[in-house]
Order: sequence, then C-alpha cells, then structure tokens
Amino acid sequence: MHVLVIGGSGFIGRFLVAQLLKTGAEVTVLRRQDATAPLQEGVCEVRGDRRRLAEIRSALRALRPDVVIDLILSSGRQAVELMNVWRGHTARLIAIGSMDVYRAVGVLHGSESGPLEPLPLTERSPLRTTLQTYPLAQLQALQSVFQWLDDEYDKIPVERAVLDAGDPSAIVLRLPMIYGPGDRLHRLYPMLKRMDDRRPVILFAKGVAEWRAPRGYVENVAAAIVLATLADHPTHTIYNVAEAENRSELEWARILAEVVGWRGEFVIVDDIDAPPALRPPGNLAQHWAVDTARIRTDLHYVEPIPIAIALQRTIDWERSKPPSVAIDYAAEDAVVDRITTGRTAVS
Repeated sequence: MHVLVIGGSGFIGRFLVAQLLKTGAEVTVLRRQDATAPLQEGVCEVRGDRRRLAEIRSALRALRPDVVIDLILSSGRQAVELMNVWRGHTARLIAIGSMDVYRAVGVLHGSESGPLEPLPLTERSPLRTTLQTYPLAQLQALQSVFQWLDDEYDKIPVERAVLDAGDPSAIVLRLPMIYGPGDRLHRLYPMLKRMDDRRPVILFAKGVAEWRAPRGYVENVAAAIVLATLADHPTHTIYNVAEAENRSELEWARILAEVVGWRGEFVIVDDIDAPPALRPPGNLAQHWAVDTARIRTDLHYVEPIPIAIALQRTIDWERSKPPSVAIDYAAEDAVVDRITTGRTAVS
C-alpha cells in the first residue's frame, strides 16, 4: 500500500509515518519547498504548498497513492480543492477533523445559545450552528503556533466537503486535545512546572477542576489513524478518537502527580475566589465528554501506549523543551494564605 501523508512532518505526522512504515506501507510526505528537517529512513517526499494543491496536481497524481491522509485541513475551501485533486486518482482519503465541531464547544465558548448539550457526545451529536470556531484574536494566536491554520478555519465545512464529494471514499477522524512529545501548546507544562517547583499547594477553580474533556496521547492517536487507513470498513464514516475515560482536570492532575511523585495538596476554590489566570475561560458547566465506542467496535481500536508511559514520555519531553511560562505564584499564595487563615480561625 502506498500512502501519501499531507502534514507528515508535524506533531502527529512523525509518529504516524513511523507507524505506517512498520506496517510495510510505502510512505510519501508532502513537504514545503523550504523544509530542511531530515525525513525518516525509507520515506519519500514531494514538495509543494499545501494551500495551493491545484498547482502541483500533476505531481501529486503521478504518485498514484492508494490512500491520502490530510492531517492539516483547515477550511472548506481547502477540502473542496483536496477532493478535486484526488477525484478518480486515489481509493481512500482520511481527513483529520476535530472535536471542536460539536455544539457543546460553542456553548462553552458562548457562540451557541440555549441549554447545555447532553453527554456523552457521539458522532451523531449536534454540531455548531455558528461557523466560526474561535474569535479572531484567539484564531490569530493559534496561527502563530500552527502555521497551517488559515483565516477560514472551521472543521465543519471540511467534513461536509469531504463526505459529500463521494469520490474518493472518505473517513473523518474527530481528534481530541492531544498531548505528547512535540505538543506546541505544552498542555501539561503549567501543572508539571508547579509540581517540579515543589509547590506545597496547587489551586484549582472549582469549574476548572470538575471540567471533563476528551484527550489523547499522540502515539495512540496516530495508531487510530493507521487503523482507519488500513482496515476494511465502511466508507464515508466519522469516528471520535479519544481515550475511553473522560477525566476531569483534577483527575488528570492527580494522575500526573502520581507519575511525577508530587505529594502536595490540591485545593479547590470557588471560581470567583481563584486568581484571574486560573478562572474558567468559558461556560465550563458544558463538559466535552465524548463516546468512542464506534471506533473501538468497528476498528477494534485500543490504545497501544498505557497512560503512565504516555505521561512519562510527555513529561520527559516537556522538561527537555520547557516553554517560557510566567506563573503568578504571589497571586496563588495570597489565596492560599486566606484559606489557611480561615482554617486557623475555625479551628
């Protein structure tokens, strides 16, 4: 099997390519003209601009891939172009989507009115009605981290364009918040830094502590993509990809503490009493807990890397590549002092 991976040198891509090679697949990656990082042994390449696929249509079609995996689809416009390039020239296309398509995400961000969305979220749960995933300022901040995001970023039009095209047959994988070596958002680092700094108390705003959302370790997510690529299964299907258990932020912190060996105390405070940097960023009464039964039943998906190993690999990488993060310990200490004074008064 010959697989073309668009975005094969990025966070997920390097793990995906390595796993595809282990299956015996022939792998080609589409790379920018100015890319200089060495490729993994046995990987071929084609150069071009992801945002202008039509200009390299002939070179891409000449590869004659059995499967095309696009890890960095950003907008409906890009998806339409992608399908036009590959119509009649590949058998299967795997499009990487996101959990941010769900209405629940809009409820949290405030772009969707009405009641909280019932949980867990399945592949049939309602999607956002507002086709703007993030406010402009937040989108621009994300673009500084993920250069492949365009100004029209929204995975809902991506899904529609891919699944409605008919040819090639397509599968959409809705991915969760992903952690692991190479995570440009450094999702685990703020909590890890507090533990490594031996903070005796770590504060949580109540809304944040209780919030549940889907997560996935990068190597496990790559394994799910490999299954979708190689397995014989129905086409034009959507799969949620995430860990089976939707843990709360506090539960995650406790697991991390166990791996790190931190023996301090987690203290929960009312949202209004938490330092501004620790307060909920939206309506966290809306959780994002998802159901992943479909991919586990259809493709027999099971995470190959246990959570303890996944976290240790992530911790090792975070410590070797620490970002510049400013934590206002003084503000946190002030809240802890008020709590301690209250406890003493009561006693």
